[in-house]
Amino acid sequence: MNMQKKVIATISVALLGMGLAKPAVAQNTSTSPPVSAGTSMHQALEDTEGAAKNAYAGTVTASKDTLITTRVKAALANSKGIRSGAIHVTTTAGVVTLDGQVSSSNIATRAEAIAKNTSGVRGVTNHLRVSSSSSHN
Repeated sequence: MNMQKKVIATISVALLGMGLAKPAVAQNTSTSPPVSAGTSMHQALEDTEGAAKNAYAGTVTASKDTLITTRVKAALANSKGIRSGAIHVTTTAGVVTLDGQVSSSNIATRAEAIAKNTSGVRGVTNHLRVSSSSSHN
């Protein structure tokens, strides 16, 4: 019985301790002093301005990438002997990726050279695969 009383007493003390500790944990433990509403509004304005600048930069980059993709596709379409419909072109931050199947390594090399020589292209990643089933590419 003595052991049972010790267990009950230990559990009671533990529960009491957790009950007393809960308000302390819930309190704001921030070491920074409170800021005025004006300062808070100024910070919010700066954060919003930064987000707007990032959104603008992202939109400009996306627009440039779309233009580059269009230029590369047009150059491939105007090139004799290349089935441009078999080549998928994407652009991210000025880097063009070519994907798809072509009939020869020569065509893959030509497509890469065309992309590299297109205005605005910063680099080319060539993922073109040579496949014998891609006839007259």
